[in-house]
Amino acid sequence: MSRRTGRVAAITITAVPLLFVAVLFGWPLVAILGRGLAPDGRLDLGPVGDVFTDPSLRGVVWFTVWQAALSTAITLVLGIPGAFVLARMRFPGRDLVRAVVTVPFVLPTVLVGSAFLALGLARSLGAILLAHLFFNYAVVVRVVGELWSHLDPREEDAARVLGAGRWRTFRTVTWPGILPGVLAAGAITFLFCFTSFGVILVLGGPTRSTLETEIYRQTTRFLDLPLAAALSVVQLVAVAALLVVVGRLQRRASTPRGLGAARDLARPPRTATARTFAAVNLAVMAALVGAPLTVLVVRSLTPAGGVGLANYRALGQLRAGSILAVAPLDAVWNSVWIATIATVIAVTVGGCAAWAAARTRSRLVEGILALPLGVSAVTVGFGMLIALDRPPLALRGTVWLVPLAQALVALPFVVMLTAPVLRAIDPRVRDAAAVLGAPPGRVWRTVDVAIAGRALLGAGAFAFAISLGEFGATSFLVRPDTPTLPIVVYRLLSQPGSAAFGAATAAGVVLMALVVVAMVAGDRLRFGRVGAF
Repeated sequence: MSRRTGRVAAITITAVPLLFVAVLFGWPLVAILGRGLAPDGRLDLGPVGDVFTDPSLRGVVWFTVWQAALSTAITLVLGIPGAFVLARMRFPGRDLVRAVVTVPFVLPTVLVGSAFLALGLARSLGAILLAHLFFNYAVVVRVVGELWSHLDPREEDAARVLGAGRWRTFRTVTWPGILPGVLAAGAITFLFCFTSFGVILVLGGPTRSTLETEIYRQTTRFLDLPLAAALSVVQLVAVAALLVVVGRLQRRASTPRGLGAARDLARPPRTATARTFAAVNLAVMAALVGAPLTVLVVRSLTPAGGVGLANYRALGQLRAGSILAVAPLDAVWNSVWIATIATVIAVTVGGCAAWAAARTRSRLVEGILALPLGVSAVTVGFGMLIALDRPPLALRGTVWLVPLAQALVALPFVVMLTAPVLRAIDPRVRDAAAVLGAPPGRVWRTVDVAIAGRALLGAGAFAFAISLGEFGATSFLVRPDTPTLPIVVYRLLSQPGSAAFGAATAAGVVLMALVVVAMVAGDRLRFGRVGAF
């Protein structure tokens, strides 16, 4: 491969994710904002000014910001120690724990909100913060842990030998190494809390509203598209500002570190302190993640008549004649094949974006790909229906729109899990391979793919899990005859009676099982030497 061909390949690889986001996010966003802010062809920014002059709307903006910041801080404080335990400590059942920790992230918020209320939590700020911690704990564990699992511990050992204590070693050696992952996890956690919808709707009560819930209310209840569009603009500007700040911090924090194979760097806890640290964090995981999930499992096994599998048998019997167009068990197949297509797209496009971001040392690509996470699912869903309904992309009503939307949601996670590992590779390794005669393609295969292959496989499993549980955009775009499992759960919860609720909990447990299988398989998946590092 010539140098010119290599440059063309690099430009093409960078253009793929940018074009993907421009078509599936930028175009629909412009379409829906145009409907709201320029209904007659002339731009009217008056509604944007109303957001900052109306006291009630200012209160919504302020509450959205500070609850997201507080939720993010709590999640990082509790999640970073958990990331260390699951990334650097080897113990029986570690892969299963990693998979179970991921389950909350993909469960329908309405179902989990019901589980929190069943635990006796009142609708309050505390319930909101706890639910955000429950949902986003997996983000910190996976994003920070993926980078941490590759950092060579010999640098920490050398610092300890030279006399540095545990805290100084962490502050001067470990923390700089994991900081890019912490910033990425913090940014994505803040975005999810900033755009929180289901948690606020179920656990916030009538007096607490975020930008996301207000956009939904103005769109569906009052049909006030100009104000909903103005709120979306404010939301998008705030997210863009956050990503710019995080990008600058990551540029300062990113320095090459020695990397090693994750399977070789994990160590069993040998000292009493290490065993206690692991036990405390596993107890936190059990209380935080296990309690709500256990409530769902118990409720699925305790129908009105006692204990049994009646709720699961109902999943094969609920068909047309109720609100459901297909049986929930058919929806399992819909979820699997749609999530598979979405994962292939997300891993392909995200892998290109991660490689481009790592090689250029620029955060622009990552920032652009993260923008969809900070925009209302209502806005994006309506925008796709408006923009993608005519040639050359007449996708409205087709089966392809849902996996494309789910890939758009999963794409930032693929990049954030893979790019820090690629960026941490010492450029001298690539230079050495090139000096020894390896062409660019072989350098990419033997260095980048060999080192980041495991991270990419793990990101694929995470993307698959996210697609399985995606509800926001899917609820607007799914065809009536091909609902996914989260849509079926929502429909069941919308029906009156204990039988429908019991079936909803059973469907939720099936979704949990699918996620666990996907994450365990992703952690163990290998293709030749890819994933062995």
